[in-house]
Amino acid sequence: MWGAVFTNSEVQSQLAAQKIVFPAKSALEGPAYALARPYAGEQLLTGVQAEAYANGKILPDLNKIGGGKTYSQLSAESLAQPKNTTLSGLVATVFKGTTLRSELLQAYGFSVFGQIALISSIVSFVLAGIMLVLSLLGLAHFRRTPPTVEL
Repeated sequence: MWGAVFTNSEVQSQLAAQKIVFPAKSALEGPAYALARPYAGEQLLTGVQAEAYANGKILPDLNKIGGGKTYSQLSAESLAQPKNTTLSGLVATVFKGTTLRSELLQAYGFSVFGQIALISSIVSFVLAGIMLVLSLLGLAHFRRTPPTVEL
C-alpha cells in the first residue's frame, strides 16, 4: 500500500510541477488527437493523462512536423546534409518532442507500477482477512473438540 501511495503521489507531484495543460478541444480536432481530446483544457496530473498527452498530442504533432519520420531517421538525413540548417532545426525540435514524450510515458509506466502495487496490497489484505477468519474458526473448533477425538 505504501508503494502505491508513494508512486502515485510522486507521479502527480512531478507532473504538476511541469504545469502542462492539455490544449482546448478545438485544437484537438481529428482522429490523431482522439486520446488527448477527453482531457482538453485540464492540467496533466496523472499517469493516464501523461500517456494520453504523449500518444494523443505529442506523437501526432511530431508526425506532422517530421513528415512521419522518427528522430533517428531525421538525424541520419541531417548528418548526410550538414549544411541544411532547416533540417538541423527540425531535428532539434523532434528530439525535444521525443524526449518529452519519453518522459511522460515513463511517468505513465510508474503510475502503472503504483496501480499494480495497490491491487496487490488489496488482494494481500483480503487474503490476510480470510486467513484470520480461518484461524479463528480453527481455534474455535479446537476448543470445542475434546482431546480424545483424533482424526
